[in-house]
This record gives sequence, C-alpha cells and structure tokens, in this order.
Amino acid sequence: MTDDTAQGTRLRVGSADGVELDVLEQGATVQRLVVTGGDGVRRNVVLGHATEQEYLDSTDYLGAVVGRYANRIAEGHLVLDGVEHRLGVNDRGHHLHGGPDGFDRRRWEVVRHDADRVELTLVSPDGDQGYPGRLQARASYAVEGSSVLVDLRATTDAPTIVNLTSHCYFALDGDVAGTSVLDHLLRVPAEQWTPVDAAGIPTGEEEPVDGTPFDLRGGPRVRDVLAATHPQLADAGGVDHDVVPAGTGMRTVAEVVSPATRTRLEVRSDRPALQVYTGNFLDGSTRSLAGHPIERHAGLALEPQVPPDSPNRPALPGCVLRPGETWSARIEWHFSAVDA
Repeated sequence: MTDDTAQGTRLRVGSADGVELDVLEQGATVQRLVVTGGDGVRRNVVLGHATEQEYLDSTDYLGAVVGRYANRIAEGHLVLDGVEHRLGVNDRGHHLHGGPDGFDRRRWEVVRHDADRVELTLVSPDGDQGYPGRLQARASYAVEGSSVLVDLRATTDAPTIVNLTSHCYFALDGDVAGTSVLDHLLRVPAEQWTPVDAAGIPTGEEEPVDGTPFDLRGGPRVRDVLAATHPQLADAGGVDHDVVPAGTGMRTVAEVVSPATRTRLEVRSDRPALQVYTGNFLDGSTRSLAGHPIERHAGLALEPQVPPDSPNRPALPGCVLRPGETWSARIEWHFSAVDA
C-alpha cells in the first residue's frame, strides 16, 4: 500500500496478520512496525513521529537510515589518502550521523515497492557535509515471515568513507503512554566494549566487558544495567556505547525480550560492532506516532556499524569505499513469541 501523508509518501509492506512495516521517503525511515506479541496482541514496536516537521525538528533520528557515517567522528576531522577533509559538526564539536544535514533529513527516491519489499535510493554529491566523492546509497526493506531484512548498499566515484545503519528505536511493549524499555531483557554476546569521553569519542582501545555494566551476555534487565554505578553511565546518562559482538559475518548481535508482552526481538547483522543506546536523551519534548510524549528510555536503539571514529583509528575496522567497489551491510530483525 502507498499513501500520501505529511511526510510525503508512506510505503507499507508485509501483511495485516503478520509483520507490517511502514517506511517513509524522508530518511528512508521506519515509521511503524507492527507484530503480534506472545500475548496475542498486535502492536507497533518502534518509535516514530506523525509529521515530517516533527522529524526535522528532532535530533533523535527515529527509525532513519543515518549516514554518510553513523556515530561520531572526532572534531569532524578526516584524513583519506593523505588529504584532509573537514566534516560538518553537530554534536558538541564533533560529527554525528552524517552531520547537520545527514541522510535522515533527505527525501529518498522510491525505486521499488511491492507487497513485501521497498527499495529507496539517495545521491549524496561530492562535498556533501564535507565528504569526498559522489555517493549513491540504497536502502532495502523486505518482510519475510516474521522477519524484516534490511540491506544497505553504496557506491562512489571517488575514495570516501561509508558507515550506514538503521537508527530504529524498539519498544516491545508498544507505543503506549508511560511505557519504557526499562523492564526489557537485553542480551548482547559481546566480550569487548569501547570506553568514550563525555562527548562520546573513544578514549583508547576496546576493553573487556568483564566486571562492567556493559557485560550484557547474561541478558540483564535494562533497569538493572542503568542502576549500576559507573562513570561511563553517568557521563552518558545511561548506555550509549559501542560493543563488539563475538564472531564475524552474519550472526546474532543482540536479543531483546519483553516479559510483559512475551515478545522477542533477535537482531542479526554482518557488521563488526553494535552501538547500544538506551534512549537517555529522549525527554518528552517530542511525540510518538500515537501522540504520546516520548520520554526517557522509551525506546532502545541497536545500531550495527563500525566503531565510532574509525577513520581516525587505524586499529579499528575500516570504512573506506573506493570506485568500483560496493559497500554493503545487512541487518535482520526476527520477531517471535516467548512462552508463558
């Protein structure tokens, strides 16, 4: 289904009795994702806004494809093949999620839309936000059974960097006033995490999660993670950190369970790292698709990507794309019921 809304065209894929997904042209944004919980109730399990202006006024990136580089680049400073580039800064003097006018703020072009798949493209010209090279990006969402498959691709006509991801906020209890993810269980099979300074820039090398609140291997309640005493949690107001899920290639990088609705989300990806963000800066100043204030910890963002500031840290996974190459990333969201 396609219909015109205040955000431009809204594209619906999936089915009314299975997974149903609404995608907006603006930001290639997932606005709504409806699944049936283990309790038998159908509900929207992502955060979204009702109007285009709300997306433009917000700095929360709800559901958008963010880029050209997701996460932070220190001071907007990039050196590629010996050439220095200055990127736009928009977060405490640093470059975040593609800069002041990132991909989340652009109107993408729809190139395919059928019952189970939608594909959108965006051209980012040479010099856009300071990046070199003309980049052609593509985002594809497909519904297969109880899963959503997200494929991101990019090509360039000159050397550049790429790190696209989805910035969906999941809320498995639904878009209901006063709900939060605090009682969700979050499991991330990661043995390493990335300490950052007060502005979210890595301070050094990755460190073991052992003995820290960032040890999510046992699937703790989000509430219990945030209750821990740790300077990194204090600086970020919660978790807003990169972790390194074990293994390579397509694998499970996170699992979220809502005991209240008996709904499970498994996130799979081929990306080397995962940014975990517990919605620390959501403050009630914006409204959800259902019209409720989006309060602190109302959603949980799980963003597969390369680690923050990778262009300036040679030891971290690279993100350079050259002419003739195709950059790609795969993210999968698998939903299932939890037994009573």
